[in-house]
Amino acid sequence: QVQLVESGGGLVQPGGSLRLSCVASGSIFRFYAMGWYRQAPGKQRELVATIASGGSTNYADSVKGRFTISRDDAKNTVYLQMNSLNSEDTAVYYCNTYPSNLLVWGLGTQVTVSS
Repeated sequence: QVQLVESGGGLVQPGGSLRLSCVASGSIFRFYAMGWYRQAPGKQRELVATIASGGSTNYADSVKGRFTISRDDAKNTVYLQMNSLNSEDTAVYYCNTYPSNLLVWGLGTQVTVSS
């Protein structure tokens, strides 16, 4: 079974940057669009960014211009570069296939934006 492992989160000050990584244990995801999702305390999980197998990207309005999603199929990895972070970006971040979440959710990586 393919496993997803997210990493790269942490505590960052407002205006700071982080780069998240999501590694899949198998090479299956190279055939799928992938998405980064996040879930803030007390809120539903929301879609943040997507990247198609061909590389085209889309972003939620709340992160457009600040976040960049990319993928390296040779490394079975999808990335999320996050700049100009603010408190509203605080959440646990996950990756999965898009639009259908075909893989078992990983544990996510916590991003906390605070001074």
